[in-house]
Amino acid sequence: MIAVELASGKVLWQTPNPRGWKMTHVSITPMEIAGRKTYVYCGNRGVAGVAADDGTLLWDTTEWKISLATVASPVPVSNNRLFFAGGYEAGSMMLAVSEQGGKWQSKPVFRLDADTFGATQQTPILYADHIYGVRPNGELVCLDLQGKVCWASGMNHRFGLGPFVVADAKIFVMNDDGELTMAQANPAGFKLLGQAKVLTGHDAWGPMAMAGGRLIVRDLTRMVCLDLRKK
Repeated sequence: MIAVELASGKVLWQTPNPRGWKMTHVSITPMEIAGRKTYVYCGNRGVAGVAADDGTLLWDTTEWKISLATVASPVPVSNNRLFFAGGYEAGSMMLAVSEQGGKWQSKPVFRLDADTFGATQQTPILYADHIYGVRPNGELVCLDLQGKVCWASGMNHRFGLGPFVVADAKIFVMNDDGELTMAQANPAGFKLLGQAKVLTGHDAWGPMAMAGGRLIVRDLTRMVCLDLRKK
């Protein structure tokens, strides 16, 4: 990992890679741990936490790694915890990171198998102390922060590798064929609010963007802007 000065391109710091890990599809995730801003990254054989100010490697762990492809990014959770989810039978894991006397430690809090919760492509969303995501069998799932499944959307509502976003206490989720579903983002249960075919559906996997009551969605060949405001 490196930090680069925006104006000049000068490299400000470069983190050592003592284990020789290679890069993955994951985005670098910023979070604050023990009062220190850090950047967390999933390499091909583990996870590392890097100091934002000088690039120091603060901690690393091999407790989370995926054999084929790591795609979903870490999700920062309260109390210095990180939630990881993946595909290819990786399942998911909650990791706790701590610092005491200058020594950093990380340890798993719980693990879930792939049938319970995983994420092949899209990063799960933390909302109102619950985690929402699409597990490998295509079902939308709401999970509490102790690893308990609050609900799953069921066999009649599956969504594949499509993206999802939470806004206004609702979750918007796209299936592989370009059908958009709106449901309540509420741990009480899965409640379908509406569905519409909005894309032709060729690889409708691009992340969504929400701004001013408008939702931008896209597939491999087309992008549309949907007005979700009340008339």
